[in-house]
Parts: sequence; structure tokens; C-alpha cells
Amino acid sequence: MSGIKLTRKCPDAALSSDLFNVLNITFQDARTDSVLPVWRMQMPDRILWRTAKMNRKSLLKKNRCGAVLPLVVLIVLLLMIIGLGVAGLGLHSRLFAIRSAESITARSAADAAVSDAIFKMNEKLKVKPWNNSSLPAASDVALLNSDATYDYVVTEKDNIYSVEGTGKSLNHTHTINSTLRLISPFDYALLTRNTIELKNSGKVDWYNNRPGDWPLQVGTISTAAGDITLMNGSTINGDVIVGVGGDPTVVINGKSGAIITGATYPLTYVPPLPSVIVPDPVASMSAGAPITTSTTISASGKYSGINLGHNMVLTINKPVTIYITGDVLLGQGAAIDIISGGSASLNLYVGGTVDGGNSAGFNNTTADTKKLGIYCLDTCVKVVFKNSSSFYGTIYAPNAAVTIDNSADIYGSVVSNSFILKNSGIFFYDTNLRNRSLNDELVRFSIYKWSEQ
Repeated sequence: MSGIKLTRKCPDAALSSDLFNVLNITFQDARTDSVLPVWRMQMPDRILWRTAKMNRKSLLKKNRCGAVLPLVVLIVLLLMIIGLGVAGLGLHSRLFAIRSAESITARSAADAAVSDAIFKMNEKLKVKPWNNSSLPAASDVALLNSDATYDYVVTEKDNIYSVEGTGKSLNHTHTINSTLRLISPFDYALLTRNTIELKNSGKVDWYNNRPGDWPLQVGTISTAAGDITLMNGSTINGDVIVGVGGDPTVVINGKSGAIITGATYPLTYVPPLPSVIVPDPVASMSAGAPITTSTTISASGKYSGINLGHNMVLTINKPVTIYITGDVLLGQGAAIDIISGGSASLNLYVGGTVDGGNSAGFNNTTADTKKLGIYCLDTCVKVVFKNSSSFYGTIYAPNAAVTIDNSADIYGSVVSNSFILKNSGIFFYDTNLRNRSLNDELVRFSIYKWSEQ
């Protein structure tokens, strides 16, 4: 390469000794001072030119690599930040879910505590007379299928009973304070599982009511079409209720001239109609022979039946509980009398049919509806009254068809499977039955109001 020197094609830039910066190279012949194109170079010169070109490309690649690396690092950092954020959100959500689950479990345990306490109180009510000592209480009771526990305590002040139930789950505690009240099937004037029928001119009214009392209620827990039939001229001086979710316009079949003075609406819950359980010690007694003649009973007892003939009278002169395992049959003019002027009362438990002939019936001369209660077991399916005088009392026969015959007047309350009030019969609901006591039959505790914390 003697006599040949490298020069820039661009005249305004000096040739750098670093061949990697060469862009376009030409060769100048120093002897002739002429510029030679590449294709006229000798072989060693061409090799030099090619080497410079390759070095240039390598340098450009290295520069590009140096520019991409910071971008990659930035992307990795961004992905790490996003990943940490998602992980933090997931952890927060998980902790929130755990806390929520613990809170819900604690509340469920508190609900269970109150329910358990009320159950124990209702079991205690079955033992008569009521004993106010040893009110239910419990602590660290395990909630089924969980790690939660609950405590409860029942207290009484001025004849008002309260329950405090506390549920605990891990670090969460929930407390429910409830005030209890007594309820009874006889809070209703007339309640059936199925049909109600008031024949022509039949009437349901009330007495002993006071200003501000809620209206009497007549109804069924059924939602079937036409299960309440009000014939011509029949009247209900109060509200008519139908089963939960039922349509009163479908369930109630009111004929021409039938009158309902109150409202019609569906129930919001199904009232409990428990089976009758005969209390001890009467239930465990041996059954005596059936009562078939006029007599006076002054003590509780168990008999296989009552079958009174024409004009016979069974007299009750003391507070007694009688359990009849069979039928109660009253012939024409026969009667079961509860005498006034003393403490006489009758709770009659019946396993069979109750049927009275013409002018027969129950004569509660005290006129106190709480002095006579007829309680029919599940095996009792028919109750027929043909009272010649007014009936004062309550009838609880959840499986029986109850029929009140012509012109009979009923004072009290009836709960039955079905009910028929025949022509011109009058049914008066005694609002004093809403004044419940702990020793009344069929009463039970229910929540009146509550608060949570």
C-alpha cells in the first residue's frame, strides 16, 4: 500500500485513526494525487476496506445493545411493582375475607346461643307450676361444625325475661340481647290449618276488648282457593288472614252480604301448632274405667272415656286435669258442669272424639274462658258441639274438624284443622286470653325485641 493513503469522502471531516468510525472510504494515490475507487484498489487495500466495514457494523450492534438494556430493566421493575401490588391486594382481600368469616361465625354462634336459651325456657314451661329458680345458662358451648363457641344467660326483672347470648370465633365476639314475651295459639280468635266456613248469618265478634287493642284475627294457614267461605249475611268484625304468600282474594270466598270489617292479608310466618302432650303426673297414671254416670270429680285423673247418657251431669268443683284416652260422648241433655263460686277449673285432654247430642255440652258457669280448656291429641279428629247454653272456654284441636251447631254461642278461642259455624251461630273472642301467664297451657316464649353489638 505504499503511496496510497485513506481519505474521507466527505471533505469537511478529517479522517479518524479509528477505522470503526469510517462511513464511506475512498483511496487516494499519493504519487499521482488521484482518488481511486474501491474497485480499482489492489487486493491488500480491499481487505483493509472490508475489515473497516465489518468493524463499523459490530460497533453499531454494541451501541444498540447498550440502549435496549435500560428499557428491559425498566419493564422488569414495572412488572415487579405491578406484581407486588396484585399480591398486596390479594393478601388484603384474603385478610378481609377471614375477618368477615370470623365475624359471621361469631354472629351465628350468638344466634345459636339465643335459640338454645329460648328452647330451654320453653322446655321449662312444660313443667307446671312454673319455677322461677334455676333459669337457663351455659358457657363455652361448641357451635356445631365450627371452632366457634357461645355463652348465654337468662335473667328476670319485674316478670320480664331477657336473654344475653354471646358468640365467639377467634378474635371476634358478637352479643345479642333479647327481651322475651309469651305467645299462645289463643292470640287468634279462630285459626285453622285448612278450611273455615261461616254459614248463613254466622258471626265472629269480640268482647273484653279495650281501646288500642289490635283487631281480632280469624284465618287459616292454608293458601288454597276458597278455604275461607263466608255465606250470606255472615260477619267477621276484625281481620281475616291467610297462609304465607297466599292471596286473600283467592282464599276468601265471600258470598252476597258477607262482611269483613277489618283488613285481609297473608301471614308473615306460619304459627306453630304443636301436638298436644299430656302433662305428668296424669299422663303416667293408669287409666280408670269410663265415666258413665252422674258424678263429681275433685281430683285429677286418667280415664278410658266419658259416656254420659240422657241428662246426666259430670260436675267439676276443684281445679282438675282429666285425661280421656278414648271418646267423650254426651247424650241428649247431658253436661259437664264447672261450678262457679270457687276455684273450679278443667283442663280436659282427649285422645278420641268429642261429640255431644242435642242440648248437651260444657257448662262453664264461671264464664271465665280460662277455666275450661279442651286439648285434643293428634288422634282426635272430630269435635262437635250442640250446646243448649253458651260455651266459655278454649278448644285446641289441630287435627280435628270442629263443628259448632245451630244457634250455639261460643266465648273464647278455637284452633283446629277445620271449623264450621252453622246457621245463626255466634263466636265471641275473649281478648283476656291475650293476658297470658306462665302456667297457661300451650304458651311459649318468643323474641319480642333485641339489640346486637
